[in-house]
Amino acid sequence: MPTDIVMPQMGESIFEGTITKWLKKPGDKVQRDEPLFEISTDKVDAEIPAPASGILQDIKVVEGNTVQVNTVVGTIAGDGEAAIASPVAPKPSSSAPALPAKTQAATPPPTVELQATAEPAREEEDDHARSSPLVRKIAREHDVNLSQVSGSGMGGRITKQDIMAFLEKQESSVAPAASARASAPAAPAPLASPRPTPSPAAIPGDVVPMTQMRKIIAQRMIESRRTSAHVHAMFEVDITRIVQLRNKTKSAFEQRHGARLTFMPFFVRAVIIALQQFPIVNASIDGENIRYHRHVNVGIAVALDWGLIVPVLKNADELNFLGLQRGISDLGERARSKKLKPDEVEGSTFTVTNPGQFGAVFGLPIINQPNSAILGVGGITKAPLVVTDNDGNDSIAIRSVVHLTLGYDHRLIDGAVADQFMAFVKKTLENWTEEVG
Repeated sequence: MPTDIVMPQMGESIFEGTITKWLKKPGDKVQRDEPLFEISTDKVDAEIPAPASGILQDIKVVEGNTVQVNTVVGTIAGDGEAAIASPVAPKPSSSAPALPAKTQAATPPPTVELQATAEPAREEEDDHARSSPLVRKIAREHDVNLSQVSGSGMGGRITKQDIMAFLEKQESSVAPAASARASAPAAPAPLASPRPTPSPAAIPGDVVPMTQMRKIIAQRMIESRRTSAHVHAMFEVDITRIVQLRNKTKSAFEQRHGARLTFMPFFVRAVIIALQQFPIVNASIDGENIRYHRHVNVGIAVALDWGLIVPVLKNADELNFLGLQRGISDLGERARSKKLKPDEVEGSTFTVTNPGQFGAVFGLPIINQPNSAILGVGGITKAPLVVTDNDGNDSIAIRSVVHLTLGYDHRLIDGAVADQFMAFVKKTLENWTEEVG
């Protein structure tokens, strides 16, 4: 019997989901646990894996439709079932009317084709084990065999940066060859297929509906502005010591732990230490009460091509530096590959966002409810600063500087407390002494 594909239950409080994209079309061969379609809920966007191997027989719920959980959205026919069914299906002749699209799509390919694709299927499984769905999607679009790409992630996992670097290298090596062929007197070669480029989200003048995620973002931003009394405090921080430490240890760190050493865990660690000193900044308003949280659950804002999501690093106060780096990297990668679970975007007590990665000097972030504060990390730049030595002598030196902005709810956090909190974060970063592992 065919296997039903159902809308999954993505959390206790989630009762429906919107199918945003089918990754396969009827008649395509699918492998068990291979990403099959994408959904959007009021918590997360996620890729849903195939429940079985076989042929995608039909799609019952098309893209853009919202259905209740456990609704059957399609079916998968087993390879054996498809092979038995194929001789029975009538073959359309030139004089007979064509079969409906769904019936044609359900007809499986000949058995010989299934045998021919058996070996590539094993290669796909191998690629699946060491790369994310986003990486595999880029590879398919650019006709890249992932076995040719070296992975820099944990356990040799291929990251987005790895495949993009591979494509850039491939493009640069093709250019000289194309130039040489153009100058040769040989017969003209057939035109090469152009590399696919992302289509624009919309053409100027078009009116397009908001995605489910965009609707939720819009709703929550307005709610936060209406709920919290937003105030912002910005501090300039000299992180030259951290920059030098990272430059000195990042290669050894990656070799030892299989993970890149980024700047984010430095900021998160400094925030955790400060929150333990100023617990009111980690608290939230509950009606007319103040709820002090036992642990620091740090929300890490992740910019996606299709929106924004804030996965949560739970009990971050119990993690060492290495644990913070691994947790932040893991959440970011799974957010971009739509692998987050609903409970991984809930329960934050403080949020960190990083507009500096796109070149912003600083930002004025909106508080992530029900948090009472959010830290915006600006870009790291070199600037001339007045430096005082141990004898009190001043001089001007080139230093690595970052601007940190605290957005806080003035209903709960007084300005003096916010400034003391930020001064503590600044002192921790400028006088960094903790080992990075």
